[in-house]
Amino acid sequence: MTTQRAKENVWDYPRPPRVEPLNRHVRIVLGGETIAESDRALRVLETASPPTIYIPRADVREDVLIDAEGAHTYCEWKGNASYVHAEAGGRRANRVAWHYPDPKPGFEQLRDHLAFYPRRVDAAFVEDEEVIPQPGAYYGGWITEEIEGPFKGEPGSEGW
Repeated sequence: MTTQRAKENVWDYPRPPRVEPLNRHVRIVLGGETIAESDRALRVLETASPPTIYIPRADVREDVLIDAEGAHTYCEWKGNASYVHAEAGGRRANRVAWHYPDPKPGFEQLRDHLAFYPRRVDAAFVEDEEVIPQPGAYYGGWITEEIEGPFKGEPGSEGW
């Protein structure tokens, strides 16, 4: 039996973003193998974007991760992000996830967590629901049945 969840509109999410526990089971599949699975994930909520899910690194298979040397971006809220590639089941996904080794004040909870791009893996799940990737190659939000847009990353949203 599926639990009906209250609808969430991304335009009700805060700016600056908020970090909160997800309190749901998440799973990442690459190359037909589960490479991450957790009941302790966090979600970051930010205006106009579906939640970004951060999985504790302890719940990710370290044997599949490869540091993406030289790959960094900067978030005005969270700080400097570093990236990882992953290889599993004969498949390689470049820059599949990012993390904040030294997050800015207010985002310390994200230390030792990885945020996976759902579009760069075979599948990402919240409970038994396969998520839909946030539109746009840059964004890593996870869209589930209860999340409503419009979303940053859709055509015409470049100026948001």
